[in-house]
Amino acid sequence: MTDAATKPALPTYADVEEAAARIKGIAHHTPALTSATANRRTGASLVFKAENLQRMGAFKFRGGYNAIAALSPAQKQAGVVTYSSGNHAQAIALAGKLLGVPTTIIMPEDAPAAKVAATQAYGGEVVRYDRYTQDRLAIGAQLASERGLTVIPPYDHPHVIAGQGTATKELIEDAGPLDILLVCLGGGGLLAGAALAAKALNPACRVFGVEPEAGNDGQQSLRSGKIVKIAVPKTIADGAQTPFLGELTFPIIQALVEDIVTVSDEALIDAMRFFAERMKLVVEPTGCLAAAAAFTAAVPVEGKRVGVILSGGNVDLANFARFIAPSS
Repeated sequence: MTDAATKPALPTYADVEEAAARIKGIAHHTPALTSATANRRTGASLVFKAENLQRMGAFKFRGGYNAIAALSPAQKQAGVVTYSSGNHAQAIALAGKLLGVPTTIIMPEDAPAAKVAATQAYGGEVVRYDRYTQDRLAIGAQLASERGLTVIPPYDHPHVIAGQGTATKELIEDAGPLDILLVCLGGGGLLAGAALAAKALNPACRVFGVEPEAGNDGQQSLRSGKIVKIAVPKTIADGAQTPFLGELTFPIIQALVEDIVTVSDEALIDAMRFFAERMKLVVEPTGCLAAAAAFTAAVPVEGKRVGVILSGGNVDLANFARFIAPSS
């Protein structure tokens, strides 16, 4: 976490606009999709922002590219280091490849094999660690010190947050005003960026974060008024296995987010099956958090116009098949 004396200023919507200009023509402008079946199921008018169709398969490319592109020439030459269970890892590796910047990524030993392979294929140097016994922040700080690298954390970074906000900017510009916006929550980069964009473009929109039941640190934090740390949660939503929110993401969430709700792993599997069967989309478990909140009425959406961020589609196919297979 960031020392108070060196903590950067919180990003604003102006930073989201700057990020949008920086990534234009490089990040995909992903589609806003609808489903009559989903609307009948929920009684709402849902618009899905398909970030599973983003470059490297997740919204993380937006923030990763924005953060590396904003570095000084000297920082770019030296390289960057980050830590991630997979999607931010791939985002940084791909952005580094596109910008000619060396990347080192600290990944847990139990990260999905497809995400590790993709990170390496994009040219990232992968360093493995045990997420349950080792501190990835400490490993990152040590590598940065030894090699002169710039740390770009997965969510608690102003350029990362601003980049993630561009997904919501596009959604509202494409789909029009929303009553509710549902966003998955791990460390808070996507939710914080989404809230900045939603409240600037659509002030009446109520923004909700969605976490897995096993990892409700964000919910606890919002309701207690301070960052609550928990043990690494056991959930199929590997992108939301963060034990605490960021020092930059939390105050934005605290100021702009209506509430944070949780959904079960079973609800995530049901949503994965829905997207595969009805919309022909591969969405990873973490990417289904927001949709599951609508499908289970964890957030009441009936009669509302609702934006739903599908955050990513990076899932091992063997696991995907196992998840969506009908139970016997």
